Amino acid sequence: MDFGFSEEQEMLRQSARQFLETECQMTYVRKMMDDDTGFSEEQWKKMADLGWLGLVFPEEYGGAGLNMVDLVVVLEEMGRCVMPGPFFASVILGGLAIDLGGSKAQKKKYLPGICDGSLKATLAQVEESGRWDADGIMLEAKKSADGFTLSGTKLFVHDAHNADLLIVPARTGGKKGPKGITMFIVDAKAAGLEITLLKTMDQTRKLCEVKLNNVVVGKDAVLGKANQGWALLDRLIDRAKVALCAEMCGGMQKVLEMSVEYANVREQFGRPIGSFQAIQHKCANMMVQTESSKSATYYAAWAVANDVAEAHLAACMAKAYCSDAYRMVSGEGIQIHGGIGFTWEHDMHLYFKRAKGSEVTFGDATWNRELVAQEVLDKPEAASA
Repeated sequence: MDFGFSEEQEMLRQSARQFLETECQMTYVRKMMDDDTGFSEEQWKKMADLGWLGLVFPEEYGGAGLNMVDLVVVLEEMGRCVMPGPFFASVILGGLAIDLGGSKAQKKKYLPGICDGSLKATLAQVEESGRWDADGIMLEAKKSADGFTLSGTKLFVHDAHNADLLIVPARTGGKKGPKGITMFIVDAKAAGLEITLLKTMDQTRKLCEVKLNNVVVGKDAVLGKANQGWALLDRLIDRAKVALCAEMCGGMQKVLEMSVEYANVREQFGRPIGSFQAIQHKCANMMVQTESSKSATYYAAWAVANDVAEAHLAACMAKAYCSDAYRMVSGEGIQIHGGIGFTWEHDMHLYFKRAKGSEVTFGDATWNRELVAQEVLDKPEAASA
């Protein structure tokens, strides 16, 4: 296996960095933090023109036909600048759900719009229990002659207020467990659907509460197979974990660079604080955490892109490691910066807040380590993979 990126992927990384250094400076990020929409339509159109919105979707639907490893390159650069906006929600959570589980008719109907930016989608999974497993899905979908009626509440839904479509897992059978879960494509303007923007710690990423009060959908709204939606959702979440880890790796790298730069110019007792062993050790530990996170993420991206047997294990391992690592690295970055690192004017707190938000999304480190343990115990051969 070649662990390096190809020349084309490095060119993609360079072009992404150049674009974001111009279009997503911290002045823009802070402006979008105060904006309820959370992104600029002008910037969204530019990303669509670059082909980013369709990067991993088939060419027949307007995409570029690339894979998760290519997408990781772009997501790392987005993580470096804590980019706000619905890219993660629409491309990863919404678009990939349709690409992985949709019928030909559904793909033809929705994917071209996602690729050209005219359509935005997201995933509404988590409910009041806060669980990320199948037992956490209790929203009820009652079957009728014409389709289904959905009733319940979803929480912490990424950019639901900007979405045209919601991918909603609901229970069509049983009271717990993976059996009886069905995925639905729900129009964000459907009668009975109420979306409320939530106040969260990470203002660069907008989260919403979604209430479904007897929302009626047709039979053609079923994504994948009825009562077998958990298998699709599980595959989707593996890819979402990898994508989030890529963002976290980019954030860690930027925090490390900012910290090293500050340590070399900030003087104390007549010399740069970077000459002190305590600061050097902090920077070294931050680098170890960052590089190890990249290794776990790149392998997980390769695994899900190729649908290998250990893909689920790799995604959970990467998420467990990156969740802890980004929190640690961003926290140490604040410590190295000292008093200024705690101020609103400095950018370091934006990375720390993004780290905290990303840490709990799709389960924190403890949750994902439990999934790793289950995978290893249930499939001993996975331990030697």
